[in-house]
Amino acid sequence: MFRRLYDWVVRASGHRRAPSLLALLAFAESSFFPIPPDVMLAPMTLARPERAWRFAAITTVASVLGGMLGYWIGALFLDALLPWLKELGYYSAYSTARDWFETYGFWAVLLAGVSPIPYKVFTVAAGAVAMPFLPFMAGSIVGRGVRFFLVAGLVRSLGPVFEQRLLKYIDWIGWAIVAVIVVVIAVLQLR
Repeated sequence: MFRRLYDWVVRASGHRRAPSLLALLAFAESSFFPIPPDVMLAPMTLARPERAWRFAAITTVASVLGGMLGYWIGALFLDALLPWLKELGYYSAYSTARDWFETYGFWAVLLAGVSPIPYKVFTVAAGAVAMPFLPFMAGSIVGRGVRFFLVAGLVRSLGPVFEQRLLKYIDWIGWAIVAVIVVVIAVLQLR
């Protein structure tokens, strides 16, 4: 099922309404859909490199708006969602996200926005634990913006070779960015 969804998303990147589809995908992925928008952002940027920053901005704005939906889903419907999270195997990620919010707040959202960890889990968890909304939004904007502008910039600069490597190594790249952020947070905490 996921492979068919993934293939559909890649094919949709060539459609004349691809920017609208990209926005829809980014919005949905931030609250409930399993396919990340990077898989559509990369081929769109490759096809139209002069629009890389526009595509990254569309993805960022739509993803943050979808994150707001995820936040309110968590805030209003957590009890109904818990069995679903367990069934889909997201419950342990939700528990981790909840613990991170209690400890790190803004930094947890920023980290989730950049990392390959499903962002939707963090948006729902942020609402469920009633994380203050403004730090949630700030972390979402920065984290998602860094991720999508980085993807668009690298694809624009390095072309088809990078796109193939990006899709192959997206998890490794995401974890490397997470490691850098964790080191920065640790250094700031030690001061």
